[in-house]
Amino acid sequence: MRIQTELPRTVSELTACPCCGSGVLRPFYAVNQIPCHSVLLMDSFEQAVNYPRANLKLSFCESCGFIMNTIFDVSCNDYSQSYEETQHFSSRFNSFAGRLVRRLIDRYDLRNKSVLEIGCGKGEFLGLLCELGNNRGVGIDPGCRPERFPPKWASRIEVIQELYSEEWTHLTADVICCRHTLEHIGPVRELLQTIRSSISDHDDTLVFFEVPDIRIVLEEARFWDIYYEHCSYFSLGSLARLFRSCQFEIIELERDFDDQYALIVARPSASATQPQLPEEQDLDELARLVEQFQLQSRLAIQNWQDRLREYHVDGKAVSAWGAGSKCVSFLTTTGLADEVAFATDINPHKQGRFLPATGHPVTSPADLAEQRPDVVVVMNPIYLTEIRAELESMNLRPELIAV
Repeated sequence: MRIQTELPRTVSELTACPCCGSGVLRPFYAVNQIPCHSVLLMDSFEQAVNYPRANLKLSFCESCGFIMNTIFDVSCNDYSQSYEETQHFSSRFNSFAGRLVRRLIDRYDLRNKSVLEIGCGKGEFLGLLCELGNNRGVGIDPGCRPERFPPKWASRIEVIQELYSEEWTHLTADVICCRHTLEHIGPVRELLQTIRSSISDHDDTLVFFEVPDIRIVLEEARFWDIYYEHCSYFSLGSLARLFRSCQFEIIELERDFDDQYALIVARPSASATQPQLPEEQDLDELARLVEQFQLQSRLAIQNWQDRLREYHVDGKAVSAWGAGSKCVSFLTTTGLADEVAFATDINPHKQGRFLPATGHPVTSPADLAEQRPDVVVVMNPIYLTEIRAELESMNLRPELIAV
């Protein structure tokens, strides 16, 4: 793993929206000295606490609703096979992914097709899409680990362990997928235009994107869902506006996974298209939610600091469940340290390692039988039932609280 030993260079702050070009950007949230990556776990406590940090400053485009980190430094990125982002060790997440794949296959007859996934992660979604639809696929991602593939995928999937760029625009496919990647890209319009250019006049190409939905983050002051890797944040409306301006016609636009994700299905068009769906009319509501978040996020941070410090004073052992980006952001934004003893994760590739910046150790669920925390903070409420069942199977009944 390549570890940076210095802080990122100073970058020029964005003054124009990367989506629409507007200069009407309203800053509304900032947090300093957060780790440049939050799912690059470290092999030692020393590596973890010395991991490079950077600053984040979110601004809202009043013209199109796009939200961005205006001081994002792309040179911080270190996407590699050490990047451990997968959620597919969770039965709850696998159920969602499986249902989504089957719906796409059935609704759009994605059988015996070619599939290109940009930012395929560890390849699980692409593998399932190829397996269940008898498709063949190409996945592009520097962090992909094809050695983890089950043998039945080997003949169906080609992996390119690179970042997507114009170098790969010669690749054509019946279906182009891009899941949980666009939020990591600063020049989002450039990426979408590159994809549209690669499609050219193949107007039957189906395009499917999935990103975190900023709306629920703003509504519920989920400050832990904001971290350095995510430099770009979309609502359904701002995502649709970007796609339409880049010559796509939108077929589907919806939320899923307890409204945490925004999903869009589109096909190329000959020119920019006009809004037609009610979900696209969200600009005024977004402006209101951004203003609300400014106040509520400060209160939420203070409330969590007070609550966990009180547990600590009372001598209660507190742990976190989920050693991913949400956990790292939660801890670094609140500044909590000894108040949380460790993090637990079902992903075996995270266990025995350390969270960047804070240095919290990551344990397996089985370790809790000995550690026996009094309180477990669940980093995503959608997994509460799954986690409670896991704890009860070990005869553990700590207080469970979800962020």
